[in-house]
Amino acid sequence: MENFDAVVIGAGHAGCEAGLALARTGNKTLLLTINLDAVAFLACNPSIGGTAKGQLVGEVDALGGEMGVNADKTVLQLRMLNSGKGPAVQSLRAQTDKVNYHNEMKKTLESCENLYLRQGEVVDIKCFDDGEKEVTTALGQVYHCKVIIFATGVYLKSRIIIGDYTKESGPNGFSSAQYLSNSLAALGIKLLRFKTGTPARINGRSIDYSVLDVQKGDENIQNFSFITKKRVKNRAVCYLTYTNEKTHKIIMDNIDKAPVYSGLIKGVGPRYCPSIETKVIRFADKDRHQLFLEPESLSTQEVYIQGFSTSMPVDVQEKMVHSVKGLEKAEIMRDSYAIEYDCIDPTQLNPTLELKTIKGLFFAGQINGTSGYEEAAAQGIIAGINASLQLRGKEEIVLKRSDGYIGVLIDDIVTKGTQEPYRMMTSRAEYRLLLRQDNADLRLTEIGRKVGLVSDERWKIYQKKRKNLEKIEKLMQKKYKIEEIKQLFQDNNENLPHDSISVRDMIKRSNIDAFKVNDYLHTFKGFTHEVINEQNIMIKYEGYLKQQEEDIKKFKKNEELLIDRDFDYKSCHGLRLEAIEKLEALRPISIGQASRISGVSPADIAVLTVLVKKFKEEKGNG
Repeated sequence: MENFDAVVIGAGHAGCEAGLALARTGNKTLLLTINLDAVAFLACNPSIGGTAKGQLVGEVDALGGEMGVNADKTVLQLRMLNSGKGPAVQSLRAQTDKVNYHNEMKKTLESCENLYLRQGEVVDIKCFDDGEKEVTTALGQVYHCKVIIFATGVYLKSRIIIGDYTKESGPNGFSSAQYLSNSLAALGIKLLRFKTGTPARINGRSIDYSVLDVQKGDENIQNFSFITKKRVKNRAVCYLTYTNEKTHKIIMDNIDKAPVYSGLIKGVGPRYCPSIETKVIRFADKDRHQLFLEPESLSTQEVYIQGFSTSMPVDVQEKMVHSVKGLEKAEIMRDSYAIEYDCIDPTQLNPTLELKTIKGLFFAGQINGTSGYEEAAAQGIIAGINASLQLRGKEEIVLKRSDGYIGVLIDDIVTKGTQEPYRMMTSRAEYRLLLRQDNADLRLTEIGRKVGLVSDERWKIYQKKRKNLEKIEKLMQKKYKIEEIKQLFQDNNENLPHDSISVRDMIKRSNIDAFKVNDYLHTFKGFTHEVINEQNIMIKYEGYLKQQEEDIKKFKKNEELLIDRDFDYKSCHGLRLEAIEKLEALRPISIGQASRISGVSPADIAVLTVLVKKFKEEKGNG
């Protein structure tokens, strides 16, 4: 029997961030995984980031996490999505090297002080009255600890489904965890059953790339991590093709063989990342769907078909693939499959990601009903930080919806729950113009430093950026005479001012930005692209940003009105019965969280606000 401060179960993207956060803040941490080859494994698309997900990676990085650092190390192709739209919806996305991503993260874990990486399947958990926990593996090893973080991904009682073939298995042929679900249920934890899937992998040598559209990466754009010193380079390209009427006919002719429609699949799948057969039925008016061909690694010929997830029988899969332009002779190397797994109802968690009913049990990642590597990493670092703070006897943190996408993600799942695998989207964030990827460090690095996770190196880089922003802000007041700016204005179809004009007022013009000012006038010589871009956004969107800041001030009033844990909703006169039941079940931590519970009306919140204030006054006087 060994003693640890913390045990993290699962070494996927949530488990890696949780384990590193605990160990880097001085806690003796055991990181258990069923298979060491599955550490930080990219089981589906070998990519990091994407719409809204890039923001999550930036926030994980700003807090002192590892995902962004590791993504920068292993990039094959980097793109800024929605670059033609406003900064609120722009997100970085990288096609990464699947093999290298795993290897680099495993190296990081192995070299981390206080972190012990161990292969083993957890089969039982025991919680004792004195707060101690006991973790038992299938081989009979017993570990004692004070806190446990469950980051089991899609491995709990997981089974893969291909046509009418099923097998108890985790992703990619890794073993599943068949016993831990029973232990969780014995602790009174409500379980759900969800489903996801992944497309086939094909041999790159068998693809006719000559007939496909090339998708190149972007050059000279920001990295994922704020501490990556060199600009990341593109090392590969992706390709675009489409399904067609023939593909759709094959699917419809065999729809009775699709497990999701035959009834073989019981779990609930993701609405925003459906199988190709679901897309064909749901969007029957469309005669084609986009498919991206993306390399898995420079060390393999395997190519991922993004957008072509299915659980059809293998003979049907082959016909489907061969019906696509450029894939007529494609050789399938790994068949597509669906996977069902157990997860928990996340409304059982506090916003700290700790279980409400048992102190010291934290949950992070897909076990909480979410989907995606980035959502997992975001929860992992918060669970790791809060478990560490609890071990050190410090107050735990809760990120608000106004603090970051991480705050939105966690608030959504613990307040509203989810009936399907939850995916982060920019539309979920009310203050998305303020919660951009480029300013994640300005928003969250100080929090990461306060909890002890931001290193001295990262802190120096952050402070330097702050100072440079102050310097560049002063340069915005500099004025130029008409003859100095004449060419700049004429080339960009802007009317000349009647008198000298400040840099700030130039940038406010529709056709001029900070980069054009710098190109013509060299005003910001010596400043990085990131600093110039930050200032440019703040000026271009100044009015909108001020409005969102005002909205946040109003929002925070309700967030800061906390509800005591012992507040008795059942004795509240004036609240509707439905509201009482919902509030009693979820036990919100603030009026703000209470207002976002389905079934609790604005009228209920008005009554509750008065009662909570009265309760606090009486408690204070008592």
